[in-house]
Amino acid sequence: MATSGTTAFNMDFTEIAEEAWERAGRELRSGYDLRTARRSMNLMTIEWQNRGINMWTIDQGFVDLAQGQSTYALPDDTIDLMEHQIRTGAGSTSLQSDLTISRISVSTYASIPNKLTQGRPVQVFIHRNSGQTYPVGITLAATVTITATTITLSGVSNLPPAGFVKIEDEIINYSSIDGNILQNCFRGQQGTTAVAHTVVAGAQAIPVYWEQVPAATVWPIPDGTQSYQLVYWRMRRIEDAGGGVQTADMNFRFFPCLVAGLAYYIAMKDPQLVDRVGMLKQIYEEQFDLAAQEDREKTSARFVPKIGRI
Repeated sequence: MATSGTTAFNMDFTEIAEEAWERAGRELRSGYDLRTARRSMNLMTIEWQNRGINMWTIDQGFVDLAQGQSTYALPDDTIDLMEHQIRTGAGSTSLQSDLTISRISVSTYASIPNKLTQGRPVQVFIHRNSGQTYPVGITLAATVTITATTITLSGVSNLPPAGFVKIEDEIINYSSIDGNILQNCFRGQQGTTAVAHTVVAGAQAIPVYWEQVPAATVWPIPDGTQSYQLVYWRMRRIEDAGGGVQTADMNFRFFPCLVAGLAYYIAMKDPQLVDRVGMLKQIYEEQFDLAAQEDREKTSARFVPKIGRI
């Protein structure tokens, strides 16, 4: 007999939820059963991200660095950076060069005496923020032109000394605050566009939001001697479960683990299924270990001890 000739098996969320409910011990019967399964799946994939690296969530990106700007926004779904280099001569086949940039902790960055030094960046500090937007009860106090580098607000009590704000559809990085004025602003961050923001007397005030974007702070601050790019490989969040018709954002190797884990999460919430929780947890852990052992880089590792004077 002929085989199917295809290797495209996949499941949308409704099929995943149905299989999980059946493994837990009963059928999916209502819209609430589907909704609670969706919530459990989202929580479970966050758990997977806390367990370690998921290879299918690693992708490459780059940020063009600007003279005088120390902190740069990363995509909102960034969990962490795995690798990072400073690229000079971007776009040139003969002059392009990727140079090592070392990662430092917040305490090491805090101990740098002069954080305004300019040069080729050699160190980077990663801000592992949530990517969420927060209202802070602040509004725009004066019109902002498209090229303005200072922004006057109604107050700043709920903003950090440096960071990112969102005004209308534009995300802006600021380096310091003087009174109620954001200083040294770099406009149009994270793929947004710099535009004018007009304050009109008697009209509704324009709210200002605090953006907790994941970000990278480099040191020294880029100078103007040449162009620099921060080139990185990042680990992103797994996409949400969706509305029921989307397929799961994961490698096919994790499908058995996904269904087993969702069945375990569901059983924990239903008193009638509590006697199956132990068995389902054991199956889930076995399936996760199998998938995680396969979902890895298969390269040899070579460790060389550093010998020198202490």
